[in-house]
Amino acid sequence: MDKSIFSERDICTKYIAPALVRSGWNVETQIREEVFFTKGRIIVQDKVVKRGQPKRADYILYHKPNLPLAIIEAKDNNHSVGAGMQQGLEYAETLDIPFVFSSNGDGFIFHDRTGLSSEIEKQLSLDEFPTPQELYQKFLRWKHITPEEEAIVTTDYHVDIRGKGPRYYQQIAINRTIEAVANDQDRILLVMATGTGKTYTAFQIMWRLWKSRSKKRILFLADRNILIDQAKNNDLIPFGDKLTKITNRHVDKSYEVYMSLYQAVTGTEEESNIYKQFSPDFFDLIIIDECHRGSARADSAWREILEYFGNATQIGLTATPKETKDVSNIDYFGEPIYTYSLKQGIDDGFLAPYKVVRITIDRDVEGYRPENHKVDVYGREIPDEVYYGPDFDRTLIIDDRTKLVAKKVVEYLRETDPFSKTIIFCIDVEHAERMRQALVNEAQDLYQQNPHYVMRITGDDEAGKAELDNFIDPESKYPVIVTTSKLLTTGVDVQTCKVVVLDANINSMTEFKQIVGRGTRLREDFGKYFFTIMDFRNATDNFADPNFDGMPESIYEPVMPAEIEGKLKEEASISTASEILYDPTEPADPLVLRENGQPYTTSRKYQVRDVLVKVTGEQVQFLDEQGKLIAQNLEEFCQSNLKNVYPEPEDFVHAWNQSDNKKFLLSELEVQGIFVEELLDSIDKKLDEYDLILKVGYGKEAKTRQQRRTKINLSQILPNLSPLQSNLIEVLLGIYEAEGVSHIEDVAVLEVGAFAQFGRPYEILTQVFTNREEYAEAVQTIIKALYQE
Repeated sequence: MDKSIFSERDICTKYIAPALVRSGWNVETQIREEVFFTKGRIIVQDKVVKRGQPKRADYILYHKPNLPLAIIEAKDNNHSVGAGMQQGLEYAETLDIPFVFSSNGDGFIFHDRTGLSSEIEKQLSLDEFPTPQELYQKFLRWKHITPEEEAIVTTDYHVDIRGKGPRYYQQIAINRTIEAVANDQDRILLVMATGTGKTYTAFQIMWRLWKSRSKKRILFLADRNILIDQAKNNDLIPFGDKLTKITNRHVDKSYEVYMSLYQAVTGTEEESNIYKQFSPDFFDLIIIDECHRGSARADSAWREILEYFGNATQIGLTATPKETKDVSNIDYFGEPIYTYSLKQGIDDGFLAPYKVVRITIDRDVEGYRPENHKVDVYGREIPDEVYYGPDFDRTLIIDDRTKLVAKKVVEYLRETDPFSKTIIFCIDVEHAERMRQALVNEAQDLYQQNPHYVMRITGDDEAGKAELDNFIDPESKYPVIVTTSKLLTTGVDVQTCKVVVLDANINSMTEFKQIVGRGTRLREDFGKYFFTIMDFRNATDNFADPNFDGMPESIYEPVMPAEIEGKLKEEASISTASEILYDPTEPADPLVLRENGQPYTTSRKYQVRDVLVKVTGEQVQFLDEQGKLIAQNLEEFCQSNLKNVYPEPEDFVHAWNQSDNKKFLLSELEVQGIFVEELLDSIDKKLDEYDLILKVGYGKEAKTRQQRRTKINLSQILPNLSPLQSNLIEVLLGIYEAEGVSHIEDVAVLEVGAFAQFGRPYEILTQVFTNREEYAEAVQTIIKALYQE
């Protein structure tokens, strides 16, 4: 039989699948076809929000669920047997799969990525496909898994009753960790962007090691109650009565899985270190969530716990590993065994992309110098110097600047959605309170509807903290706008946060990544496909730093404890405090605050109310395919993408003329970020799609659909039409003029009411025209004539 007549799917069904079955692969448990492993990047441009094409593997073969061995890329028989190999290798690298096959139905090209074969690639007949056991044994050798360790690696995942399974990157993180543990690696670091499911990944690691009994007692450590409670009440529920949370500094040694704040088991006094009630060998496994926050520092309380349980396998989880001269995750845990970055998450369509609105305030750039003997609102003379952006709200408070920021935030929400959950990051708690007041005054109508519309949520405000759960809850409408300083930078899962406002000086890349992470979660069911960053302090300059999305360079330089102590005292400042709380019980001058509960004195702040400020620049930037922020409007964005597909106008014209399905071609352009419908809306709905693309992409003169229709002379291009056929074609051309060419290509157009006068679609195709082919040929002749120059 001539295989060239078969489609790619036919080749899969008739040749590839039978070859797999003959080699012993189980259709039910080991073979998956058409496996979509990404969701498709969300593209945001102006008001356009579209999802791109997801990635799909033709076949993935498994030893058992979630333990993939091979990928097969299929092509139809008009391609060579190895035509799918490069795509297969790309997918295999992404999916961490060792064996790749390409086939066109004649045989297979086999690529071995393990380096264990004498040949990297070789050709196989349809009857020579490797058996499951052959590939599995080679996989074990590749991973250095001994027969004694095999049971750990092959332990089943927990199966959710809702059918929830790990995403591909979670599967890789879990499998690599299990393999590392099987190979006796005792310090492991996983880096996964905020919103990618670190806790679920940790649970599956814990579950599989616990089920295999290679780890019998487990400790899950975090530094915030909300992290512990979210995990305990969600992902870790399957542990049931084997799980406990250490509370009230009470230890019960009858459980197998423990969750604890490190603060709950440590203290300044030796008797307060209740973790020492456990023997050093009590725990086999310790999971450290958000490990960048404490365990990275050699003298931290975390490290005391980790070193006490030094014989346990310890796994650090973070979105932002910390690397400075004094602090290092990598020095302690080693290089990450897997990294899934923000850029990857956005590219794959699992994380929300962002647009950036950069707003420049004149005083921030030009500075402010007080007049001679200028006094603040308390009558204190302001030192004579020039104050710039970084000084505001730390040394000098300009009330009108705070009001201007509040005004711009509320304006943006009113233009988009007044109930978009918004976090405003401020310099400190005092600044957060002043910002709250300014927002209340700017959004009086919304605040009067509900006083929880604007709230301050900081460590010193019990009323605000009491509303944190409501702010986090996607179902809760209020609070809408929250001002904070440091409390919400990490570990708080506000899934529906659509706006992140930066009015703080952010000099730490770790902190910047964590703040951006507050908006990266996707919630399509709540209409959240992207989020907006409003930047008043040029903090988004951090996006240009090569370390923003990649691993930081390890620059840790170990020093003696005394030197560390001196260095920390030297560098102590408000900007590095994890949470600085205003103490209203202390005298106002000098200002006294508390840093983590300890007294801390700062230089005094001066506050002025009569300084004119204004916005001097506002720029909107979007994320491009390379993860770079670009300032483009919709036309520029589409033009850039179009030239990536068709560098010259002749390339597009040729593709258009060769296409028998203009609707398909236009949909393919949309996947590439060329949004024809939206361009028509913004430029001229009367233009033909063809002319619109030539105009936007290459500056060509454009014709309307009416102009193209008027040049059609039916008697010349279709001289043998009957009067009835000619009338029908005129109706068809009327639909083209009103709707566009893609609306007349499909025979389904005959169901439109305007054709009822000619009969039902079947009657038109068999009575008005001789058959369907004659009708289709007439339509294609008209379409070609429309675009003939």
